[in-house]
This record gives sequence, C-alpha cells and structure tokens, in this order.
Amino acid sequence: MKLIKIWTIFCCLILASAFVVGCGGDDDDDDQVEAFDASTMLSDFANTIVLATYTDLDNKADELLAAVKALDADTTQANLETAQQAWIATRTPWEQSEAFLFGPVDTQGLDPALDSWPVDHVNLQSVLDSNDELTVEYVSGLEDTQKGFHTIEFLLFRDGDQRMASDITDRELEYLVSSTMNLKDSTSQLKMAWAPEGENFVNTVASAGEGNAVYPSQSSAVQEIVNGMITIADEVANGKISDPYNEENTTLVESQFSFNSISDFQDNIRGIQNVYMGKFMIDGQGLNEFVNGKDTDLDSRFQSEVQNAINTIGVIPDPFRDSITTNCSAVQAAIDTVSKVQLTLEQDILPLVQESEFN
Repeated sequence: MKLIKIWTIFCCLILASAFVVGCGGDDDDDDQVEAFDASTMLSDFANTIVLATYTDLDNKADELLAAVKALDADTTQANLETAQQAWIATRTPWEQSEAFLFGPVDTQGLDPALDSWPVDHVNLQSVLDSNDELTVEYVSGLEDTQKGFHTIEFLLFRDGDQRMASDITDRELEYLVSSTMNLKDSTSQLKMAWAPEGENFVNTVASAGEGNAVYPSQSSAVQEIVNGMITIADEVANGKISDPYNEENTTLVESQFSFNSISDFQDNIRGIQNVYMGKFMIDGQGLNEFVNGKDTDLDSRFQSEVQNAINTIGVIPDPFRDSITTNCSAVQAAIDTVSKVQLTLEQDILPLVQESEFN
C-alpha cells in the first residue's frame, strides 16, 4: 500500500510538471511578436515623399530660372515680383526636404551648395566688385555662401522691403542668372540621384535588408528616417530660431531678405509631418502606421505635437527678424513646441524603432 501511494504521488507530480511546461510553451508562442514588414513604408518614403519632393523642387527651380531670365531680358517691376514669388515657391519643397537630409544630398555636397546661410554681404559684394566674368562655371566654383538660395534671395530682395527693379544693376543681373542656373543644375542633380532612371537611390532605400550595403536591415533604414526628422527639429529649435533670438542678431536669420523665415520654419516641420504620415502630393504608408500599431496614444500625441509646432511658429508676427526682439514670448513658444517634437522623436519613437523586429 505504501509503495503504491508513493508511486501514485510521483506520477501525479510528473504529469503536473509536464502540464506546466506544456502550458508555458504555449504562452511563449502566444507572446511572440510578429515582425513588421517595412517594405511598403520604405518604398513609399523613397518614392511618394523624397523623389516627389525633389521632383517638385526641380520643377519649381525651372520656373524660377525662367522668371529670372525674363527679368534679365526685361527688367520691369512686374518681372521682378514674378521672380520673387518664384523664389518663394521654390523654397517650399526645399525646406520640406530638410526632414531627410541624408543620402545624395549629403554625400554629394548638395545641401551646402544650395542653402548655406547666413550670407555675408561683404562676401557677396566682393563678387559683384570683381572683374571676373560671372559665368555659371565661375559661380559653381565659388564658396557655398556665395551661391545658392540665399545669394539669389539677396539679389532679388536685398533688404526685406520691396526692391525696385530700376535699382538692379547689369552686374547683379549677370550674377543672378548664373546663380539661378547653378541652383537649377543642383536640383536636377539631386532629383536624378534618387530617380530610377538616374542613380536610383530610391531602390537603395526601398531594398533595405536585401543584401544592401547602405542599409543592411530595414531597421537601419527606418532609424535613418527618424534621425533625419530629429536633425531638422533640432536645427529649427536650437539653431534657426534660437540662435538669432538668443543673440539678438538679425544677421543670423535665415531668409531675412525676403521675410520668408517663418514660412521656412513651418515648412521644415511640415517636412517631418510629410515623412511621418507618408504623404506629400499623394498618400502612402507612413511611419505613423508602424507607431500606431505599437502605441496608439503615442501616434496620436505626436501628430498633435507636430501640428501644434507648425501652428505656434505661425503665430510669430512677420518679419521674424524683428520678432526676435519685439515678440519674445511668441518666439520662445515656438522653440518650446519644436523642442517637444524633437524630444518625442528621440525618447519615444526612435527607441520604439530600435526595439522592434523588422523583416
């Protein structure tokens, strides 16, 4: 009897252990998280956002060049104002593209060639005062601060007030045309660097993880995208807005001649919004779909933070160069809201990407 009882207890313990182990194995299977396939998101980012933005930029640069050539041929007030509006229109896709300043725009040195600032009046005047022929080739060889968007801006707008066409010299027109042709060359180079019929960097991004030397995993490509958003949020909050504000120095203001600074800052944040939502001219799969699948509250909060930053920047009275001393509370509020966007990207969204499994 005693042996039978002991054997019975032993068997029960074995069965109980087997049951527990078996149940534990089932729980482990249930807890396994399915890897996120970022193929569509990466393809849409490369095509729907980046290539579409650079194509729009190149088209707008073409329109700017046509307007500048028309101004050169017939230097009327109407032609000057048309060229000024074309410059402003070209700024929009460029500033939005600063949410992804990686890839060819970085490796080919196109960012500084297109958009170095602040410009130095003395530096620009030295070009105008020289006896050199201001050809496209000559302008291409100049320092980055002597060409690009802000050189063209200086020549078209000069000091923020409406410039008179009658004040523009032949020498300035020569510099203006060549600088705009140089800018157009750069925007075309940038578009073709991403285009399938060119260097096809869209495929480099879209094929992340498929034996890709640039992006060995989908995660590495998604992290690059998030870091691009962090970089521009940091630049807007801690550079573009903060530097002239903290130093009370109008020469540090971006797009100060055209009074386009506030629109520039808003478009930088709209670039973050475009990337996150996967939408530029058409709607694709954005990072929001990944984040929403992991944390719906985070997704909702970040979307609100981005829109709030855009709106708060817009509250700053024009021109920004005056508001850095006359509207300090509005400027500080803008810094704070953009910093919040940066913080959420750094502390919540980037770690979420780093900790997640991708195909």
